Amino acid sequence: MHKKIDEVKEFENKVFNDNRGSFVKDYVHNWFNDINFVLKEKFYTYSKSGVIRAIHFQNVKQQAKLIRCVSGKIFDVVVDLRPNSKNFGDYQSFMLDGLNSPTIYVPQGFGHGYLVIEDAIVSYGCNEVFYPEYDDAILYNDIDLNIKWPTNLVEKVILSVKDINAQTFKTFKSKLRG
Repeated sequence: MHKKIDEVKEFENKVFNDNRGSFVKDYVHNWFNDINFVLKEKFYTYSKSGVIRAIHFQNVKQQAKLIRCVSGKIFDVVVDLRPNSKNFGDYQSFMLDGLNSPTIYVPQGFGHGYLVIEDAIVSYGCNEVFYPEYDDAILYNDIDLNIKWPTNLVEKVILSVKDINAQTFKTFKSKLRG
């Protein structure tokens, strides 16, 4: 179900415009004191229009993330994967673009994915480094999550092999029960 999830936060970036263009400040350590975020790793993805990056997360050494669309346009999705949460299985979505979008805080215990509407560069600031052995994903079009992706805004959907073969939400839940 799409809803506002209290733990997911939007932080406005500081944008300064003049006749030359723009200057954007998107990270100052004390902006994030209330979420206790310490940056350990930062990376960027470049994706073509139509790419869907499914609902990704780390099973162990979970990452909190600061997500920002640097250029282009994306439909961003955050899914609550915390089994004891009242919002378990719910998602919140955002339309982000490189011109005026906030930075989105994705807490630990949440999955994250997006659809690229216009070729995009997306910045990830993480409070934990990436461990490929703990990397996991849930299908972007999982029937139980029922995410309303605006795929009508792109010519075709492009998926990685990993995302085509991602697990269902039902499989994810069964692993939690052990």
